[in-house]
Amino acid sequence: MNKPRMEIKIGSMMMKNPVTVASGTFGYGPEYAELVDLNRLGAITVKGICPDEHVGNPTPRTFETRGGMLNAIGLPGPGAKGFLKKYIPFLKQFDTPVIVNIWGKAMEDYGRVVELLDDEPAVSAYEINLSCPNVKEGGSAFGTTLDMFSRTVELVRGKTQKPIIPKLAPNVPNIGSFAKAAEECGSDAVSIMNTMPAMAIDIETLKPQLANRFGGLSGPAIKPIAIKLVFDAFRACRIPIIGMGGIFEPEDAIEFMVAGATAVAVGTANFVDPGTLVRVIDGIETYLARKGHAAATEIVGMVKA
Repeated sequence: MNKPRMEIKIGSMMMKNPVTVASGTFGYGPEYAELVDLNRLGAITVKGICPDEHVGNPTPRTFETRGGMLNAIGLPGPGAKGFLKKYIPFLKQFDTPVIVNIWGKAMEDYGRVVELLDDEPAVSAYEINLSCPNVKEGGSAFGTTLDMFSRTVELVRGKTQKPIIPKLAPNVPNIGSFAKAAEECGSDAVSIMNTMPAMAIDIETLKPQLANRFGGLSGPAIKPIAIKLVFDAFRACRIPIIGMGGIFEPEDAIEFMVAGATAVAVGTANFVDPGTLVRVIDGIETYLARKGHAAATEIVGMVKA
């Protein structure tokens, strides 16, 4: 039997397989290059980039929980020009599309960062961060009301012909309405989900475990939530979905795809075992072959519900 076709397409971007990384869990590529063959990935999704250099939140800004991890990193980064100078030459060495996660403190920042990046051929697509729960300005402010969400997506759409992928907030009443709005505003896909707003407290000091007080929960604890959100969004829109949240094994990724995700992103697992990425890619291919599927796209949305 022929090997199943693993390629998937998002707008003009062709991915050799449906597996990328969740922004903020893989740095900009060099951090994991000695641990993972970057040419094996479907795409590299880099840490969030805003127009200017950004410091992020004070420490401590991560905390391990029983079911995953809390983080309040605060989107530190080199800014658009710093990213182009420091990281693009490295990323050009690989035959893997680069998805740049973009964010802003004000709506206009989203347009500015695209203007600064868009002439670079190595930038394949933009993931629009509209849902980060741990920055004091921007982030989720643009992703939890339909009007602000739509205006921001339309602004980015007007600045580029490259694929745009809004990252949806999990804490909204109806994820389907946001997925549909993203489609109507010209998005090529949506990614679901970002971390869930959460908090932990040290009962001895009576202080929050994070300097930022609260952050975002990721890891296995949120996977059932993410599966439900992907399931709902798949029924509301016709554009591809990149599903993420607690993927540690191939079976997790397959569950997302069966729920409606065309592609998946591995996040917190990268901190535990960087080999997870290749194991997930190989596991999807093995599953497809075992089930007699000719292509990865055949299992998208196959849940019997």
